[in-house]
Amino acid sequence: MEIVLKKGCMEAVVTTKGGELISFKDGEGTERIWQGDPEYWTGRNPLLFPVVGNLKEGKIKINGETYSMNRHGFAREREFVITEQAEDHVVMELRADEDTLKKYPFNFKLQVCHRLEDSGFVTSFEIVNLDKREMPFCIGAHTAFCCPVFADETFEDYDIVFDEKEQADSLLLNSDGYIQKGKTVPFLRDSDRFALNYEPFEKMDTVIFSGLKSTGVSLKHRLKGHGVHMDFEGFPFMAFWTKGAQRAPFICIEPWHGCAALEDEDGDFKHKEACICLQPGERKEFLYKVKILQG
Repeated sequence: MEIVLKKGCMEAVVTTKGGELISFKDGEGTERIWQGDPEYWTGRNPLLFPVVGNLKEGKIKINGETYSMNRHGFAREREFVITEQAEDHVVMELRADEDTLKKYPFNFKLQVCHRLEDSGFVTSFEIVNLDKREMPFCIGAHTAFCCPVFADETFEDYDIVFDEKEQADSLLLNSDGYIQKGKTVPFLRDSDRFALNYEPFEKMDTVIFSGLKSTGVSLKHRLKGHGVHMDFEGFPFMAFWTKGAQRAPFICIEPWHGCAALEDEDGDFKHKEACICLQPGERKEFLYKVKILQG
């Protein structure tokens, strides 16, 4: 089911499949969310829960038992239920059922809210442990933005610009999608930006930063200044992904609380990098904000 949200001249579309915001048109009617194309990637804005990235051999240990789960978890494949709806926002939730318990043996509530604001949108997540045991989880966003925005531009016309100057290397994935131990790729050297081009994404697949000073980042046209800004405060990882070899016309900006399996991790969920553990009855909220830059 799809829901249309409106605020002023802005319009967004949300789907109950995966709880995604799958379209956002700014005040000029310009689409900013990648609309999916099987030539490149059919995804648009999947929610990553209860894991981010690949697990070792697709398996995870929970309380001494081994469970199987696909890359990025199962939330993006599930149907959410609408619990609140207004003209400018919608709240949806996913709860444990017979199928999720086979992969992730916890009773939980995952609530997602998409809300339009004057210059963009906010997506928030609330996770509640409804179980009687401590519940580990990871969560992340995978928001794909059109890049370029307009037909007379190229991908390479854009920069990724952080709010502060950074000294940061990218983590490196191996061929199985695990983060390699002790291997990084030099990226930011006392700089707040890097120019987009497809070469890093051909070689590395995903550019992944951890421990940044910045809590915000922009996708910005180098000369004209238009693009988007994302506030990702509270997320310890920031990743960027596109289909480099295919020269895909989008870039994903991905705030993560969690990451793919480390090459040397032991496979226990509670030991995963940036894993969060909720006590029974405890809840945790995350949000990211997207502001449209008109230039």
